[in-house]
Amino acid sequence: MQSRRDFVKTLAASGVAVAASDLVADLIAQSPKGRVLESKFKGLSDIALAEARRSGCTYADVRFARNVNDSVSVRDRIVTNSFGFGGAGYSESAGFGVRVIHGGVWGFASSPLTTEDEVRRIARMAVDVAKASAVAKKIDVRLAPTPAYTDYWAVPIKVDPFKVSLDDKIAFLMKVNETVLGKQGIIRMQSNMAFDYEWKYLATSEGSYIEQDVWRTAAGYTATARGKGVKTRTFTVAPRTAGYEVVTEGKLLENAERIAAEAIEHASAPPVSAGMKDLVLTPAHAMLTIHEIIAHPTELDRVMGYEANYAGTSFIKLADVGTLKYGSKLFNVTADRTIAGGMCTVGYDDDGVKTQEWPLVRDGVLVGLQTNRETAHFMNEKESRGCTFATSWRNYPFLRMPNVHVDAGGAGSPTPEQIIADTKEGILIDGRGSYSIDQQRYNGQFGGDAFWEIKDGKITRMVSDVTYNAITTDFWNNLDAVSGKASWEMHGTTGDAKGQPVQINHPSHGSPYLRIKKVMVGAAYS
Repeated sequence: MQSRRDFVKTLAASGVAVAASDLVADLIAQSPKGRVLESKFKGLSDIALAEARRSGCTYADVRFARNVNDSVSVRDRIVTNSFGFGGAGYSESAGFGVRVIHGGVWGFASSPLTTEDEVRRIARMAVDVAKASAVAKKIDVRLAPTPAYTDYWAVPIKVDPFKVSLDDKIAFLMKVNETVLGKQGIIRMQSNMAFDYEWKYLATSEGSYIEQDVWRTAAGYTATARGKGVKTRTFTVAPRTAGYEVVTEGKLLENAERIAAEAIEHASAPPVSAGMKDLVLTPAHAMLTIHEIIAHPTELDRVMGYEANYAGTSFIKLADVGTLKYGSKLFNVTADRTIAGGMCTVGYDDDGVKTQEWPLVRDGVLVGLQTNRETAHFMNEKESRGCTFATSWRNYPFLRMPNVHVDAGGAGSPTPEQIIADTKEGILIDGRGSYSIDQQRYNGQFGGDAFWEIKDGKITRMVSDVTYNAITTDFWNNLDAVSGKASWEMHGTTGDAKGQPVQINHPSHGSPYLRIKKVMVGAAYS
């Protein structure tokens, strides 16, 4: 019987890409896991690094990668492909990229063909790119030092999602959908799950040889209801670096009837009354605001103006570090590429820097930024924070955000219930919704997935069409309640876009329940 691999090799349109992916997969299979110096890729790496040295490069690295993505969606009772990590359906890709510094300038080239001759050719091409780019050089590239590592790192998983049959995945989603379909008022049900596997082997001219295996999983669904209008309610399992257990442990079935009821209620909920209100943000909603007006403006390349074309720069200036009052005394933010389950959690970044956690905001004051080896010197820091990442082998690695979290309150912090009971007039907001932010991440407008009115310390009814305005520093300075560790949750996004050509990152953002006082709320009509 013909295997899937043998079958797809016969497809002319994708033959080269599939053959390249299979070649890398075969070399991975021939290389002992955990013994990176015995890997087939060490010999190929050494060829690229030697070619760079012969060409007069002061630094070089080579990064082999294989990416496998799979997703499935079910709309009502029809299987579709409309959800995934940067795409939909099944795809795989593999190849390598060589990055060099020649004459103080970066050069990069990549190829899907992992042969010795191709490795040499691509290394020479990366040097040629650096030489051509030198005509526009303003300053020499400076890299913060990093130790050399020989290591293998992998995300721990319970169940490999690529070994679970498509039939089983579809059957699970069908069961979720059937729980919701047929309830009076429900007119559509869309469920989905997606999986991303990323393998990398990085070697540098400074002596590092690092291999990593990363799995990411996401799942959720959206129920659509018709009442006085048509509205939706979404349930999302927090995406994580983990295996199929994210789906089976995510309580999708257990929450289906509640989500259906809330979708039906949402469809007849009155629009919110405009005015100044207190906002109580669940962690599932706070992740969006964290992403847009904390994580993005603290990317150092945006602060320096090096990243501007895609989604703008930042209102933060270098001189603000240590002085800017970003929020109230309750406001503490941590960047972390080590936390278990974080979507940006890895052992090493694409510069070969061992990952870490570090403070961005402490007691309301900005104290740190996101850096990599190339930008750390702008802050007079002696080491990189490990924020370099490329979506695939074909992409040039550059600064990307880590997991960014608002810290939970300490001992004695209120529970979510106590925060609500202490709120006279407010709105409880759950889930991700609309967002619009200016080019410096300072003035924004946000919406959510579901909203409840709070009156005199009690949740009274569901409302609809809620948006709120957020001047970044004013917004966080109005933070006056933070719940404790018991209610802290980590959520995230599978589609953080940056750069041209666009690359996709997958960060997590953790948060407790937050209350923001005196925010302008208005009704947004679709």
